[in-house]
Amino acid sequence: MLHDRARIYVQAGAGGDGCASFRREANVPRGGPDGGDGGCGGEVVLLCDDSLRDLQSFTRRTNYRAPRGGNGEGALRHGADGHELVLRVPPGTQVSGGVGSLTGGRGGGAAGEGQGRRSAGEGQGRRSAGEGEPAGDREDDLVGRRWELLRHSQRAPVARGGGGGRGNKRFTTPTRQAPRFAERGLAGEQGWLELRLKLLADVGLVGLPNAGKSSLLARLTRAAPKVASYPFTTLEPVLGVLENDERQLVVADIPGLIEGASEGAGLGHEFLAHVERTRLLVHVLDVAPELTAADGADAVANHATIEQELAAHDPRLASLPRVLALSKADLVPPERVRAAVVEWSERLGPDVPVIATSSATRAGLAELAGELMRRVPAMTLPAEQQRAPQAIPGPEDLAEHMVFRPAERTGFKVEQVGPGVFAVRGRAVERLLARFDVENEDAMAHVEGRLRRLGVLRALEAEGFQPGDELQIAGVALELDPAESW
Repeated sequence: MLHDRARIYVQAGAGGDGCASFRREANVPRGGPDGGDGGCGGEVVLLCDDSLRDLQSFTRRTNYRAPRGGNGEGALRHGADGHELVLRVPPGTQVSGGVGSLTGGRGGGAAGEGQGRRSAGEGQGRRSAGEGEPAGDREDDLVGRRWELLRHSQRAPVARGGGGGRGNKRFTTPTRQAPRFAERGLAGEQGWLELRLKLLADVGLVGLPNAGKSSLLARLTRAAPKVASYPFTTLEPVLGVLENDERQLVVADIPGLIEGASEGAGLGHEFLAHVERTRLLVHVLDVAPELTAADGADAVANHATIEQELAAHDPRLASLPRVLALSKADLVPPERVRAAVVEWSERLGPDVPVIATSSATRAGLAELAGELMRRVPAMTLPAEQQRAPQAIPGPEDLAEHMVFRPAERTGFKVEQVGPGVFAVRGRAVERLLARFDVENEDAMAHVEGRLRRLGVLRALEAEGFQPGDELQIAGVALELDPAESW
């Protein structure tokens, strides 16, 4: 079964914690701080691999988590960066972020795995930012992002790892020569991703159920789709390769469409998506539907139904070049076949070749194969790209792209949420508080100084904040005195 959709939860690694330690050795009474920085968390990367054909591997596992960065240590030893987690996807994969709910705990565990530890000397116990927090307590960081991977070896970093925390050596100043605090590492990005595969085929076979597409594909290529003598529709797209001495074409049997497919009737959206990237459409039409128990008994109406659904799904499909293949020509007299070819040629005009075919007798198949080879132009590459095997473009040479939402979380907002209770909301302020231990007085003095420089304390005073009032940032209650200078 072809798996062309998947929904996964990815989580980049958290940054390692900085270390708060002091140099301790003989004959060095005032060694000073020597805490190293934490490493950055590993990121989650999607890699386009042309050896894959569907998204089946993502149906067996939903959650993917990159390793976290290593913690800093004494003697200015920095933690190692977390290794990136590479997830391979087939060419033609579209990725959309933020399509799932973070409730219910399906998002996996916390961003950090390590436990708080105490370093040698005067280090403080530390916990990675996000450790122990259920996924439902965090927003989806990937909302609004999109990627598209079309060519082999394309990479898309979908979730960035958290930054590592700085050790206490980084916080020394002329007036603070022995800082007893260090930063925690930040949690990595996390969120839901929807993967959708759109087949990269040169030629797409379209038509109503039981029009003869599967039989035609089996005869043109070495594909082995299900074929039977009773009416049925294929439940998944099937690919085959049409080849001659010079080149190959990928031919896709797009499962039977029905009226209303563009609005989601049947499995319309599932199948129409695979037509979008084809370069030529072969409309397979039963030459005598009244004889084969196919849906409907009017070939003209059947042809119009498919064309209308293709145009309604994507106007680009209406402009793709066409070939009309009249199938099952062995079931009617030859004179009727010739008359049907003339009639449809006059109806569609000179730009649409009309070829009568029979999968049972192989009549017209060589003519159809030759027409496909002629009408699908070979992709020629510049000389410099021909010398580089890795630089092979996709059908439309579309580059990987990413869509960013406008920046909206750079500032902060102060509001009074109750008598004597004020809240500050803003990504920068919340990330600042997540970096430090609220139980450490030295760390909180540093945070208060940073809040003052950011203008938060001035904004609190403007809202009526008084000494002794409660301040809430990211769910943490603090007591600050704006009148005191740090």
